[in-house]
Amino acid sequence: MDGPGTAVRVTVSRQHADEWAVVLAAAGIPHWMRQRLDGWALIVPPDDVASALATLAAYDQENARDLRADGEAVPVRPMTITGVVVALLLVGFFAITGPRAARSSWFEHGAADAGRIMAGEWWRAVTALTLHADVPHLVGNAAAAAVLVTAVCWQLGPGLGLSLLLVAGGAGNVLTAAVHGHDHTSVGASTAIFGAIGVLAALRIVAPRRVGSIARKTWVILGASLALLALLGTGPDADVLAHLFGFLVGGGLGLLAALTRRSAPPAPVQAVLGLAAAVIVAGAWRLAF
Repeated sequence: MDGPGTAVRVTVSRQHADEWAVVLAAAGIPHWMRQRLDGWALIVPPDDVASALATLAAYDQENARDLRADGEAVPVRPMTITGVVVALLLVGFFAITGPRAARSSWFEHGAADAGRIMAGEWWRAVTALTLHADVPHLVGNAAAAAVLVTAVCWQLGPGLGLSLLLVAGGAGNVLTAAVHGHDHTSVGASTAIFGAIGVLAALRIVAPRRVGSIARKTWVILGASLALLALLGTGPDADVLAHLFGFLVGGGLGLLAALTRRSAPPAPVQAVLGLAAAVIVAGAWRLAF
């Protein structure tokens, strides 16, 4: 997007500009960046200037300069590209498996077949997250992963974020299979993607600074999340139950994380959690074949 607008912030650091852009994207505020002589300018439409300034100011206050109630400084979270990496992995795996119409053995062994999952083939709930029916299906989920998985991993760290999303996606597929019982097969990362929406909603509701302004926004956040679920997850070819269960499980995991953590786990723990998530996916495919 480009065109007339108002610069709400300017910085010589591209990293800072990208960080502010992520904040506005998470708030649903249209924006674009433009390189000028004085640095990188973050531009928004004139009607969104006030909301953009307020959102960025709140971000600065809550995440960069605030102190916890016990006086301990809140660390500034580093940027992450975990979601982009996940999106590229989905694209690369699709290049191997091909579309569902090709009837490859990947789909035969890895799709979320409800009857087989309930018969004990639990790994299908995980392997199905890595399969996509066709190119549009892949592109939609890869684009969503690049944004939403990145947002979750920015909040929780890459290892914890990925492990929670894997649990949300897998559990959502198991619950969907339990409801359908038989004669239902699905593929796609969207169950985990809607898990990411649930995690983000929960983290926003149970913010580190539990003050009245946050509490008053609870219903707004819930409403916005449900609106996203209705808008993106209920199309004619969508697996509505899987999306709903992914969202609900993600929300529960996000609440648990928000209520129990003081900060993101340290790098060694993140590495272990990320490796565990990768091993689970690889192990599920090993069991599938």
